[in-house]
Amino acid sequence: MSVAPEGRRMLRVEARNAQTPIERKPSWIRTTAKMGPQYTSLHSLVKSEGLHTVCQEAGCPNIFECWEDREATFLIGGEQCTRRCDFCQIDTGRPEELDRDEPRRVAESVQQMGLRYATITGVARDDLPDGGAWLYAETIRQVHQLNPGTGVEILIPDFNGKPGLVQQVIDAEPQVFAHNVETVPRIFKRIRPGFRYQRSLDVITMGRDAGLVTKSNLILGMGEEDHEIERALRDLHEAGTDLITITQYLRPSPRHHPVDRWVKPEEFVHWSQVAEELGFKGTMSGPLVRSSYRAGRLWAQAMVRSGKPVPAELQHLVDKAGSPARQEAASLVARHLSPVS
Repeated sequence: MSVAPEGRRMLRVEARNAQTPIERKPSWIRTTAKMGPQYTSLHSLVKSEGLHTVCQEAGCPNIFECWEDREATFLIGGEQCTRRCDFCQIDTGRPEELDRDEPRRVAESVQQMGLRYATITGVARDDLPDGGAWLYAETIRQVHQLNPGTGVEILIPDFNGKPGLVQQVIDAEPQVFAHNVETVPRIFKRIRPGFRYQRSLDVITMGRDAGLVTKSNLILGMGEEDHEIERALRDLHEAGTDLITITQYLRPSPRHHPVDRWVKPEEFVHWSQVAEELGFKGTMSGPLVRSSYRAGRLWAQAMVRSGKPVPAELQHLVDKAGSPARQEAASLVARHLSPVS
């Protein structure tokens, strides 16, 4: 019997994954900390008030940039997910009882941190009759109520594709309605056994049909081929996806899916160009880009391209939307080509 570090018995897929050692990262999978005044202020506040963000708890390499723009990401629904994706570091198990006070606490954390844009994601809660739809919707409502000038991006599971449950989240009117496909159809069942590729596309279409700005994510380096990446991008665009992030898979532990390949920054530039040509209203592509990376800037880019007004308190995001973010592949390539002074 194989035993995981936390003492439980390993699943068969985990034991198979663990036979492959953790891969050595290439030179371009790295970042440097640039701690400006906004980051320093937020870091002190979060520490003194005992607040919790995914940014810190997941050790996100982009925390310095996002916090400098007063953006942060929150995980709701508990620490246990009822589904197991082969790339995800969140534990799978039986969740604790639903905390119905969590939306209020998240809203207060957003207020205390003075956030201008907040991303809210969470675990799948198939143990609940509504799959956690009320929790997602209520968190949006409470953040908006307490922070009327703050943009809210919601990243949801699929609620088993039930339109009534998805509609609950739509009715709460987030600025961005996101659901991540993550990978291509051929390996989808292996990577996301609890999800269905077409069902995920259908969830995005529901958000599009409701008039919301929609978003999804593709992770590269898990065994997909080039023609499959392009097909997935076409599928997402046809399903109504406005914003796309394209990222490199980083293996959380030996129990997770091995890295198939390290995608070079130049290839990320290529996929960003493909997405632009397909008609996405905003793209963010790079090895260390994550689905919530510079989320406010990407939303602002979509608003401008759609001819929609941006509230005055979020106008700063529009001002920055025209230049590549630090972790975008175009920025990485430009820095590599710059002469050393």
